[in-house]
Amino acid sequence: MGKITFPHMGNLNIIAKTFFQEMGIEVVVPPGNSKKTLDLGVKYSPEFACLPLKINMGNFIESFEKGADTVVMGGGCGPCRFGYYGEVQREILKDLGYDFNMIVLEPDIFQGLKSLRKLFGKINIGKIYRAGKLAWVKLKAVDNIQNMVLKNRAREKNPGDIDRLYQDFLDKIDETMSIDSIVKTENKYRTMIEDAVGEYKRGMEIKIGIVGEIYVVIEPFTNLEIEKKLGSLGAVVEREITIRNWVIDFVGFSSERQKIEDAARPYLKNFVGGHGLDTVGNTVRFARAGYDGVVQVAPFTCMPEVVAQTILPVVSKKEKISVMSLFLDEHTGDAGFKTRLEAFIDLIERKKNNKGVLQHG
Repeated sequence: MGKITFPHMGNLNIIAKTFFQEMGIEVVVPPGNSKKTLDLGVKYSPEFACLPLKINMGNFIESFEKGADTVVMGGGCGPCRFGYYGEVQREILKDLGYDFNMIVLEPDIFQGLKSLRKLFGKINIGKIYRAGKLAWVKLKAVDNIQNMVLKNRAREKNPGDIDRLYQDFLDKIDETMSIDSIVKTENKYRTMIEDAVGEYKRGMEIKIGIVGEIYVVIEPFTNLEIEKKLGSLGAVVEREITIRNWVIDFVGFSSERQKIEDAARPYLKNFVGGHGLDTVGNTVRFARAGYDGVVQVAPFTCMPEVVAQTILPVVSKKEKISVMSLFLDEHTGDAGFKTRLEAFIDLIERKKNNKGVLQHG
């Protein structure tokens, strides 16, 4: 087995690196997504391809330059184009002269076992279990702290403190390779973040849920750091799509799947690919949980999310929740993006204030 790399998506690099290193495989972690990554992907990808494919292309090229020779990525099926990424990227990269292996992990259990054999040769169940357990505990810790950050940026005593603690936590947890140390590190930073939280500063609390296509939801570079922007605007943020929930769903053990489908059913009864159904279902759930607004983020031309977008106005009206859809590509500008978020938060604030006047007038 050569040197493995994988797409950069949120904090997946920390978890994947832990798992593969515990399996005794050399890992080349792709550099964090940047303008260079995007430029490389845009240069060598079809113009009509969606943003995640282009950024992943940049990831792989940057990793090959660091010595990687094996790519591991997820697969898929259905209307979403994600299931085709592996073959399209393989052909483009081969045409560019790169000599590498690509292993696509498919949701189908039998295909998944074939992929594992390609990765590890003779499968050592005990070794996979130990590596998987360590990576899983680390993933839960990362998601738990991240959720705290999303909910508390708007309440921090000193601007920037929570983000500094979060980055420090990620740096520490990346190097932590025992379950006891992971738990201790999580507890330490949980306490430190709690100490950094003060009073909510923006009058009535504004709660925003984020829904949409998984890659754009999870990867800060791709979504122009929407969570940080919303936090700075005074919004308490939450999202159901996380790497942990994606893994649980990928292997078929999600306890939330039926709840999401039940919530979506009055508006969308069928699977439309990707996370389109989740976007509708989670918007309904956020509305019924008392959230003030939902922001949908997705790559430009993403078919499942376009389907969801056409349904969300009906959901917004019937469930009485404000909804804004933002579709992104390599041309999306930060300033215009931020202006739309500011206008959305101002709209919600005015609605809450007017409601308060009506209730108390």
